Amino acid sequence: MIRDDIKAAQVTAMKAGDKEARAAISLIQAAIKNRDIELRTGTAPADDDAVVVEVLQKMVKQRRESIAMYETGGRQELADAEKAEVAVIERFLPAQMSEAETTAAIEAIKAELGASGMKDMGRVMAELKARHAASLDMSKASGLVKAALA
Repeated sequence: MIRDDIKAAQVTAMKAGDKEARAAISLIQAAIKNRDIELRTGTAPADDDAVVVEVLQKMVKQRRESIAMYETGGRQELADAEKAEVAVIERFLPAQMSEAETTAAIEAIKAELGASGMKDMGRVMAELKARHAASLDMSKASGLVKAALA
């Protein structure tokens, strides 16, 4: 499980004295804990790794947005700190699909659903997320789906 990998990495970072990695992993654990608390009111998640991956992807997305803002604002030292956090977070994410694999998955779903135009984008995106959410950057996939349906 990804949670176990994160806990093991926290211990390793503590023993190695790696303050940056330890801080980033602590942020990961806090975000996962917050998500667990949110989910207590609903039904229990069927797949724990899916919840953790969702949290990690959200954290990466937030940091990439921050990096862009820091770089446009001329705050390179803050952008570099965010990039270091992204590197630590991405260690725990499953391997992402390549653009070719993503395009192939989109074409397969498009053929299955009989999608022909932009009106079908929601259905294609929903099916893509259901099948490949853990191994796919949905923001990049959105552009590829638009291109495939255009």
